[in-house]
Amino acid sequence: MAENAGAHVQLLGPVTLLDGARAVSIGGPGVKGLLALLALKVGKVVPLEEIIDALWGHDPPATARTIVHGNVSHLRRVLRDLRGDSVAEILTSPPGYQLAVDPARIDVHHARALLDRAVLEPPEQASTLLGSALALWRGPTLSGVPDSVRAPELEDLRLAIHGARVDADLELGRHNELIVELSPLVRADPLAERTAGQLMRALYHAGRRGDALELYRTVSRATLRTLGVEPGGDLRWLHERVLNDDLDVAVPEVTAPVKAPSQLPAAVPSLAGRDAELAWLDGLAETGESTVAVVSGTAGVGKSALVVWWAHHTTARFPDGVLFASLHGFDPRHAPLEPAELLTQFLLGLGVATGDVPEQLHERVALYRSLIAGRRMLVLLDDARSAEQVRPLLPPGSRSMTVVTSRSKLEGLAVSNAARLRVLGTLAPDDAVRLIEELAGPADFELNHALARLCGYLPLALRIAGARLSASPQWTTQDLVDELGNERTRLAALEVDGADDGVRAAFDVSFRSLPSDLARLLLRLGVLPVRRVGPHLAAAVAAMPVDRARRALRTLAAHNLLTETARDVFAPHDLVRLYLRELAESELDSRSTEAVLVRAVHFYQAASDTARRRMLRIVDPLDLTDLLPADALPALHTFDEAQDWFEAEWPNLLVVLDAAYSAALYGDVWRLARVSHTYRVVWPLLDEWTRLIDLGLAAAEASGEVLGQCWMLISRCAIALTFELPQVRPADAERALDLAVQLGDKRAITVANIHLGSMLSLLSRHDEAISRLLEAVAETERTGDLELRGQALNNCAETEKRAGRFEEAVAHELASLAIDRELGNDSYAVVSLNNLADLSQRLGDSATASRYAWEGIDLAQARGFDLHEAILRVTLARILRSSPSTVGSAAEQYALAAVLYGRVNPAQVPEVQAEAAELG
Repeated sequence: MAENAGAHVQLLGPVTLLDGARAVSIGGPGVKGLLALLALKVGKVVPLEEIIDALWGHDPPATARTIVHGNVSHLRRVLRDLRGDSVAEILTSPPGYQLAVDPARIDVHHARALLDRAVLEPPEQASTLLGSALALWRGPTLSGVPDSVRAPELEDLRLAIHGARVDADLELGRHNELIVELSPLVRADPLAERTAGQLMRALYHAGRRGDALELYRTVSRATLRTLGVEPGGDLRWLHERVLNDDLDVAVPEVTAPVKAPSQLPAAVPSLAGRDAELAWLDGLAETGESTVAVVSGTAGVGKSALVVWWAHHTTARFPDGVLFASLHGFDPRHAPLEPAELLTQFLLGLGVATGDVPEQLHERVALYRSLIAGRRMLVLLDDARSAEQVRPLLPPGSRSMTVVTSRSKLEGLAVSNAARLRVLGTLAPDDAVRLIEELAGPADFELNHALARLCGYLPLALRIAGARLSASPQWTTQDLVDELGNERTRLAALEVDGADDGVRAAFDVSFRSLPSDLARLLLRLGVLPVRRVGPHLAAAVAAMPVDRARRALRTLAAHNLLTETARDVFAPHDLVRLYLRELAESELDSRSTEAVLVRAVHFYQAASDTARRRMLRIVDPLDLTDLLPADALPALHTFDEAQDWFEAEWPNLLVVLDAAYSAALYGDVWRLARVSHTYRVVWPLLDEWTRLIDLGLAAAEASGEVLGQCWMLISRCAIALTFELPQVRPADAERALDLAVQLGDKRAITVANIHLGSMLSLLSRHDEAISRLLEAVAETERTGDLELRGQALNNCAETEKRAGRFEEAVAHELASLAIDRELGNDSYAVVSLNNLADLSQRLGDSATASRYAWEGIDLAQARGFDLHEAILRVTLARILRSSPSTVGSAAEQYALAAVLYGRVNPAQVPEVQAEAAELG
C-alpha cells in the first residue's frame, strides 16, 4: 500500500492502525479486535451481536454492549485525529457499525486486489504482483486481538496467493528456486496436495524425475496413514504423467473423444446488479481447479438467469464444452428428474450412442466420469432439489467446474464435496429500477423506485411488473404502483399468463415441498403481522420446545423461505410474508388463528414482564411471568439483556398488540401495554409511548376492567410528566385515584397521589402539590415501601424546586438518589442527578452542579438513555453559560442536546435551539 498520509489498517500480522507510515496507539486487545472486525468487512455493517460474539465468544460480560459503544467512541476520536485527506470513519448503521474507508488502505483487501489483478497478467507481471501481496504478511495474522476473534479466510487467502505465485514461477521456468522454497513446506505438511504437486512439477522439469516419484510415494503414505485414502485425482494424474515421462511444462488438454457439447439455454439480454456474484463465479473459474459452486436463493430471485448469463460469457474458459440440465427440483409442471435420467442426457451430449448407454445407474456414473476425466468442462445443474440428486453428476476430474442452482442451500454438498455456497439476495434499488426500465422503458424516477420497492426488489416480480407495463400501454406506472400499494392485492397483481407463472405460484411450490412440521410452523407464522421472528416466538406460536423451533427456523432458512439476518433472527422476504398471510387466512379457521395470536400475546406478556423487572422497580400488581415456563423465554437476567430484548422485539410487540386489539382480546391488550410500558419509561419516545398507552387504555375501557383503566391512566400521566406536555390532564390522575379507591388498593392510591401531585405542580399549584406528595412520602414510610418512597421523594423534590424551595428539594432529592442506588434503578438515578445539578446551580454552587451533571451524563450514555442525556446536557449548558470562559462549551452541549431530542422528542428541538441562540 502507498505510504501516503491518512488511515491505513494492517491485519496481516499485529493489528495496527497507521497514519501514513506512523503507527497510532489505539488501545488494548478489545479495541484492536473491534477495529479488525470492522476492517475485515469494510463498507459492510457488522451487527453489534456479531461483534460481541467475536470479542467474547459465548460468555460476554453483562456490560459488553457498553464496552463496545465506548470502544467505538474511542476509535472515532482516534480516526478523527489522523492526518491527510483520506476519510476514515465508523458509521452507526443499525443493527451495528460500519467502517467507511477506501478498502485499498486495508492490507487484506489490498492483497485480494493484487490477486485479482494478477489473474489477468502474463506470468512475469503476475509473479511480481503476487510477491508484493505475500510481502504484506508480517507474521501471524490478527496478532494482539482477543483469541476469540478469528478469520480463517486470511490463511486461505495467503495460500491462494502463494499457490498462484508458484504457478506463475513454474511457467517462467524457475524450477530450482521453487525446489528450495517448496521442499520444507511439503515436509512440514505432506497433506498439502497442491503444494506437493507444484514441487513434483519443479523436480521433474529440473531433471529430477526420480525425486518427483519419491515425493509422490511420501505424500501417498502420509494421506493413507492420516486420512485412510489415496491422494486426490490431481496428484494421481500428475504421478501417472511423471511415471510415463510425458509431463509437459503446461497442463495438458485432454483430447475430447467427440465434439465439445454446448447445451446452454438462451440467456437474458442483460443482467442487472449482479457484479459481486459474477466476480465470485469468475474467481472460482480462474483457479483452474475442480470446483463445485452452489447458488441458492428464494423463488424468483434470479438464480438461473445469473448462472446461464455468466456461463454464456465464460465458455472460453471451458474448451471441452458445457453440459446443462434442468433438474426440475421445484418445478410445478414436472417431477424432479432422477440422476439416471440426467446421466443419460449427459452421456448423449458427450457423444455416446443411445444403444451404448448402460442400463444400471452405477455403470452410467462410471462411464460419465470416464468420459469427462481430465477435461476442462463446465457442468450447470439448474433447479436442484437435494444434494443426493446432484452428487452422481459431479465431474471427478480436477479441471472441471460445476455450478448448481437451488432454492435450498444444499449445505450437504459443502460437507461432502467442498462446495462453495452463495445465497443470492434481491437487487439493489437502482439495479431493480434498471431491470424495470429495460422492459418498460424509462419513467418517473420516484414512481419507478416506488414500483421496485413494492416488488420487494425481487427479479421475478420486477420482470412481471415491467412486462405488464410493456404489454399494456394503457397501464401507467402510477396505476401499477397504486395496485401494488394494497398489500391485499399485491400478489394477485404479480400474476400473469396463468397460475403457474406468477410470484404466488413460485412461492407455493416451495411451500408445498416442505415437510409437514415445517409447513405448519410457517402457516402459524403467517398469522402474525411480524417482519422478523426468533426461536422463542416461533416456539410459542407452534407450541414446541425452543431448541426444536430454532432448528426448524434454520431449516426454513436453508430452504431460502426465511433469511437469518442476525443470529437467531429470521425474516421472510416481503412478498413471502404476504404469501404466508394469504395462506394462513385460507387454510386456518378462525379458532386456530385466534389460538396462534393468543399464544403470541402471552409470550410477549411473560417476556415483557420478566424484562421490566430487570430494569425498574415495579409498582403495579401485575405478574405475568408464569404464563410461560422459564425455559420458553429468552435469557433476561440483567438490565442489558432486558434492554436488548425490548429493543429487538419492540416492532413485533406493537404489531402483535394491534392484531390482538383487532381480535377483541382486550384484557390481554391492556396487560401487555402495561408491562411493556416500563421500557418506554426507561427509554422514552413520545409518539410510540403515546400510541402504546392510548391503545391499552382503549382496551381496558372496552374490557370494562377497573384495574386496567386505573393503571393505564397512571401510565398516561407518566407520559405527560416525562415530557412536561402542555396538555397536562390532572383529570387522568384524579380518575385513576378514584378507581384505586374503588378497588381498595392502597398501593395504587399512593401511586395515583404521587402522579396527581406532580400534575398539580406542572400547573403551578405548588402548595397543593407539595402537601399531597409529602403525604405520599409519609405513607410509604409507614408501609416501608422503598420503591414508592423513592418515587415520592423525587417527585416532591422536583415540585419543591419549581416552588423555589431549593434547600428542601436538595434534601429530598439526595434521599431519593440513595434509594435509586440501593435498588439499582439507573433510569431514576439520572433524573435525581439532573435535579441535583439544577438545584446546586440555583444555590450558587456551580462546581457541585457540574459534577452532578457529568455524573448523570456518564450514566445516561452508558445505559443509552437518550432523553435523560438530552435533559442533562441542557442542564449542563445552563451551568456552563454562567461563566464567560465556558460559553463555548455551553454551545456544544446545546448542540448535542438538540441531536438527542431529535431522536426522542423532536418537538423540543426548537426550544433548545432558541435557548442556544441566546448565547449569541
